[in-house]
Amino acid sequence: MSSPASESRARHVVVAMLMQIVVTVVYSWSVFRPPLTALYGWSKAQTIAPNRYTLLMVAAGAIVGGLWQDRRGPRLVASVGGALLALGSILSIFFGDSVNGLIIGYGIIGGFGGGFAYVTPIANLVKWFPDKRGRMVGLAVMGSGVSSLFWSPIIEALIGHDPTQYHSTIPRTFLVMAAIFLVAIVGLAQLYREPEPGWKPAGWTPPPQMVYAKATAGQMLRTWQFYVLWVIFFLGTSVGTTAIGQASPLIQEVAGKNLPLSVGIAIGIMGIFNGVGRLSWGSISDRVGRKYTLLGMSAVSVLACLGFLRAASGFWEVVAGLCLAAFAYGGYLALMPAFSAEFFGQANVGGNYGLLFSAWGICGFFFPLYSESLLDRAREAGNLAAGYKDLYLQLAVLAIAVAALGVFLKPPVLKQELKGS
Repeated sequence: MSSPASESRARHVVVAMLMQIVVTVVYSWSVFRPPLTALYGWSKAQTIAPNRYTLLMVAAGAIVGGLWQDRRGPRLVASVGGALLALGSILSIFFGDSVNGLIIGYGIIGGFGGGFAYVTPIANLVKWFPDKRGRMVGLAVMGSGVSSLFWSPIIEALIGHDPTQYHSTIPRTFLVMAAIFLVAIVGLAQLYREPEPGWKPAGWTPPPQMVYAKATAGQMLRTWQFYVLWVIFFLGTSVGTTAIGQASPLIQEVAGKNLPLSVGIAIGIMGIFNGVGRLSWGSISDRVGRKYTLLGMSAVSVLACLGFLRAASGFWEVVAGLCLAAFAYGGYLALMPAFSAEFFGQANVGGNYGLLFSAWGICGFFFPLYSESLLDRAREAGNLAAGYKDLYLQLAVLAIAVAALGVFLKPPVLKQELKGS
């Protein structure tokens, strides 16, 4: 069977990166939160609620979209995802004056479509690059990491800084977002192609551990490794999910109004670290192994929590802590698809990784609620600083737990019935 040209593989990396940049607007939600509070008087728990449901539904969409993609291919699934994202933003224009309206439009409908569009480029790249999964998936999901550098300044500019205009600028922002989703995501989806069944790069021989070539979701769920990976994904992303979700309020509360940079630019810088972390940790894992890379990511998370965010006293300290947290967080989005393909094969990687990806969504649903409730109580008690210290101490403990789990992780025991042909 003839192999596709190398430039064909490269094209899929570019398409995947662009898709990830557009689809992961979720990392810029914190820019909406202060204007929504100013306009409607919502609490922190209320302004984070739409984003929590977005993360949960992205995970649900990734499961459904991944399984669907394994049967129908990435183009259709990503196109439907772009249409749902646009629909969710349009509904937010008309019903975004209530928390439940934003939850249904932006969170549930848009998030579900986002899961469709998110999982397709990752699963497609795993099939095109079995020889360097960590690096290539890291390069692709780097797009989602740096998406806040694209979205945050746009959202901030569209909303503006005049509270008297928020009633019109916030709906206008959702309208622009809907147009971008519809044009960019549906358009990029038409460029997807899948390799022929059984294709592999010229001169490449799969390593011995890649024997689960066609493990189904049911077979994967019968291994203990899946559940350990799920818990690692769930706990490991808790630091970054929490930091990213509260980035804008945290910067403004700690640093005050005299900021050396706009909040949108600061969040964009954090996004760069998020994106670079995906490429860096993915590349490192190809060289030193996934397990040792997990240990390194956990160490950076602990440093972010205990060294900067727990003792944050100014703008640059907060930004440094957020950037470190985002840098470590990005690695999980690069490593977990590679773990999934290596442990359970790439034939059903869309659905299998979708199931593993549910850990990210459930983490994003529960941890922001817990953290914002904790901070609301600390604010009511008049000691917000203590609330931040307690929160990031707890997150540091979870990062240490991830490192402990990673030490015991190993590939599944070979079973004859799971071997690929």
